[in-house]
Formats: sequence, C-alpha cells, structure tokens
Amino acid sequence: MLETIFRGLFDSDLTSVISVTDFLLCLGCALALGLVMALAYMYKTRYTKSFVVTLALLPAVVCVVIMMVNGNVGTGVAVAGAFSLVRFRSVPGSAKEICALFLAMGTGLIAGMGYLAYAALFTAALCAAFLLYNRLDLGAKKNAAAYKTLTVTIPEDLDYSGVFDDIFKRFTRSYDLVTVKTTNMGSMFRLTYDITLRDPAREKEMIDLLRCRNGNLEISVSKQETMAAEL
Repeated sequence: MLETIFRGLFDSDLTSVISVTDFLLCLGCALALGLVMALAYMYKTRYTKSFVVTLALLPAVVCVVIMMVNGNVGTGVAVAGAFSLVRFRSVPGSAKEICALFLAMGTGLIAGMGYLAYAALFTAALCAAFLLYNRLDLGAKKNAAAYKTLTVTIPEDLDYSGVFDDIFKRFTRSYDLVTVKTTNMGSMFRLTYDITLRDPAREKEMIDLLRCRNGNLEISVSKQETMAAEL
C-alpha cells in the first residue's frame, strides 16, 4: 500500500520505482553529510547563517533530484539545464564559497546515485583536504604584506607624471597609477597607485621620501583589495 502511494502518475509496470526505505536512507545520508560539510566550512571561517544552511541542505536537494531522474536521459539533460540557470547567491561569492557549493553538489550526486559509502568517503576526504588547505598559509600573508594601495596627495603645481618613479623603482617591484582625482577645490591632486613592495619592512622609509617630495601632504597606505578578482 505504501509503495502504491509513492508511485508516479506516469509510471508503468516496466518503470523501476525507488522504495520509500531507500529514498529515506539516501536522503538521511545526504542531510548528514551536508551537515558535516557545513561544520567543516564553519571552522575558522567567516560565514553567514543563510550560506551555512544552504550548504547543509544542498546535498539533499541534489540527491533527491538525481534519484528522481533515475536513469532517464531526457530528464537528466533537462535537470542539467535547470541547474545551469540557478544562482545560488544573489551577491558574488568568494572562491572558497563556490568550492564549498560544488563539493556539496558532488556529495548529493553520489548519494543520489545510491553510492552512500562513496558519498561518505568523498565527504570525509574533501572536508579533510578543505580544512588542511585552510590551515596552510600558501604565501597569503606574504602577498598581503607586499601588495598595497598607496594614495598620495600632491599640490596642483607638481606634475604627477612620473614624479615618484625613482622612489617606486627603489622600493617596489611594480607600480601602477590607477586613479587621478582633484581635491580641495581643485588645488590638489590625489593619486592612487597599486604597488608591490620589494621589502614590506622598508615601507616607512618609502613613505618618508614621498613626504619630502609631496610637501608633507596626506599619504595613506592600505591593503590592496583582492575580493573582486579572488578567483
């Protein structure tokens, strides 16, 4: 009687139907693995509640979709097209968030095909690798200290074209003037450079020379924004 309730309206006697027990087993496994993946992502990572909930539920959603496809090639193509149109987030995500979503989808695909042990093994291995790579620095701190955004204010009578080139060649590996803006009612220019320092420890020495060149006007150095191009 229970199997009859869960049969599809268009199923025939030749159609293989997933039993309720197998359905619940796959669904429960996908939910558990999604929770494990969400907890692994939360470890020492800035996150939002909505993203963690999505990450925990996504394997179960993909699992159910794959179970419903159940070997039908035409339905599989339609599902693939539907997934290509889905936007998981309304704002651009970081590389780490996109990777986590793909891992969750992979877990759901494996569980939906019925390979629960492989799904658990995949989740354990990928979560371990995810945590390991997050603990490794991989040169990120060194790069963050070297890549800077420099803003220099100069008087209007000072020609900004190449005015600091000799200083930059001494203290930086590369530099690029990205913005020129007038300020203080047009009496000053504000120049913004993206620079890569040769030695971050000599940053103050470079700033002191710039102050001598720009008449001790305002200078600011900040961390270079990389989120927009993180991928």
